[in-house]
Amino acid sequence: MLQSDAAAETKTKEHGGIDAHSRILVVGHRGLVGSAVVRALRRHGYDGLVLGDVSEVDLTDQVAARAFFERARPQVIVLAAAKVGGIVANWEQPYEFIAVNLAIELNVIAAAFRAGVEKLVFLGSSCIYPREAPQPLKEEYLLTGPLEETNRAYAVAKIAGIELCRSLNRQYGTDYLSLMPTNLYGPGDNFDLRSSHVLPAMIRKFHEAKLGLPGPDGAPRQPMAPVVLWGTGRPRRELLHVDDLAEAVVYLLEHVAAADLPDGLVNVGTGHDQTIAALAELTQRVVGHTGPIEWDTSKPDGTPQKQLDVSRITALGWQPRIELEEGIRATYEWYVEQAGA
Repeated sequence: MLQSDAAAETKTKEHGGIDAHSRILVVGHRGLVGSAVVRALRRHGYDGLVLGDVSEVDLTDQVAARAFFERARPQVIVLAAAKVGGIVANWEQPYEFIAVNLAIELNVIAAAFRAGVEKLVFLGSSCIYPREAPQPLKEEYLLTGPLEETNRAYAVAKIAGIELCRSLNRQYGTDYLSLMPTNLYGPGDNFDLRSSHVLPAMIRKFHEAKLGLPGPDGAPRQPMAPVVLWGTGRPRRELLHVDDLAEAVVYLLEHVAAADLPDGLVNVGTGHDQTIAALAELTQRVVGHTGPIEWDTSKPDGTPQKQLDVSRITALGWQPRIELEEGIRATYEWYVEQAGA
């Protein structure tokens, strides 16, 4: 529950927290992450949310972004807006992934600084870490080796966002945190097969195959048709429910200042991973598909493993609560409701 105004003010001054009535702008509030952050802030009683029409602002346009921030006058920003996608989209559209994300980050972070924003949370990605970095991935592994080729453009853009925040903190004493979440999923996810991440793509494929709906090629299928997945199934992935990430965002806003962390950087994850094959079997069971799974090994696997070291955020007093199977089941139910099938 929300603490008293006096306690909140004390926390703000002593621990880098936020006030119950702070003007908080969630940039990207209609997306998977942003909508979850809005839900979490409301659950915790924050009543100064500035949502406005930021979703209608072209954040790649510096003039438009600056004008919006001057009107909105936020005190706190959560930057959740980004061009995101799975391995197919990243591989096919590298220019768009680096150009759009660089523009959004530079325009929003620069406009925030110009507007005197007191506190900012930048949401990055675990793909910032080198492809062959030791596991689990510690924050200090950033920039210690080559990136995964299939999402290098996106990763470079996210690294640039981290460096923008780090540089402003070092040079001007701002309080801008960078959070590196692991693979996210949950209500509001993208289920488009050409641009989605691994779990929503699996959910949709298993669901449509269970019902015998036409496959990606449009050909008719019988119920419980085979499902074809990319790669070998051997890479390992860690998944975090988006509502857990949103709770982490609120917790860090309340309790942690950028100066408390090396480079203002912190991983957010579960600290546990599984193979893509194991994830497929779990998702198949939740969906209720009993047909065969086939692996297209002509397609890339992506990064072999991306398990985050979460000791830093655990030491700060936060840990996730939603178990993977529970989260997949809730996400599948949301998808079925939205798809109307």
